[in-house]
Amino acid sequence: MYNDEFELTFDLADAGPKKEQRRPTLPEPEEATVAVPPVQETREMLVSAAPENTPASEAEREPEPAAEPQSTAPAAKDRTVLISGGDRGIGAAAARAFYAAGYRVAVFYHTNAEAAAALQKELPGVLAVQCDVASRASCELAFRAAEQALGRVDVLVSNAGIAQQKLFTDITPEEWQRMLDVNLTGMIRRKAGRILTVSSMWGQTGGSCEVHYSAAKAGLIGLTKALAKEEGPSGITVNCVAPGVIDTDMMASFTAEDKAALAEETPVGRLGTAEEVAKLLLYLAGEDAGYITGQVFGVNGGLVI
Repeated sequence: MYNDEFELTFDLADAGPKKEQRRPTLPEPEEATVAVPPVQETREMLVSAAPENTPASEAEREPEPAAEPQSTAPAAKDRTVLISGGDRGIGAAAARAFYAAGYRVAVFYHTNAEAAAALQKELPGVLAVQCDVASRASCELAFRAAEQALGRVDVLVSNAGIAQQKLFTDITPEEWQRMLDVNLTGMIRRKAGRILTVSSMWGQTGGSCEVHYSAAKAGLIGLTKALAKEEGPSGITVNCVAPGVIDTDMMASFTAEDKAALAEETPVGRLGTAEEVAKLLLYLAGEDAGYITGQVFGVNGGLVI
């Protein structure tokens, strides 16, 4: 019986004196949690050949907690994200990404109540609040509703589409400052938070026949950089994502030929997706991005370098 045990150990380990045979039984459980089937089978054979009162039988149970690494978003626990313009396009994709990562999600929408309702049906528990960002009173009410329903806002994603951009041009300096105050005050008191703005590659380069849009998007980049310096001491990071040509409903008026031409002009040879932008927003909102602030990230397939 003792010889049988020795022979079995020799076949699996390839070498070693008799006293070495128990060494694999102790460290093996650590490696077995990596889910490598051959290693686990080998360890089971060793345990079956060992005496019943050997500690190996207890070690065999240790790999059970292997499911723990499946926890994909520990940083999202008890965190709330507020996404303006979250009912469609990049905003809706961001809502899905944050929701999947375990965040409590609130989205602001302007007029598309149907799209907001569809998002809520798709993502149970998401809060959709109607908000006209051109109205100070509307912003205050909407933000208060989000905080009352979901708790403090930890991540603010300022995602402005074309419709919203036109409205922003009508905001007075006092209203604009007030909107920032409403969204930032709570974060500054807690010495923590993430602010993410969504600009555009035209904010970086300027676009012919889109002077108004380019100026507004460039303003977001300037705001991001200045605010990052001001709010850094309060533990708040501020970053900007500048998408290129992203295939969303905002491109509904483009023909297939137009899209093909834009894809050909893009170094990677295709248009971007809203989900790709959302994944970057999700990373920048996480704990791993705590030392990144005041930066502009292009998601443009190399169109702007």
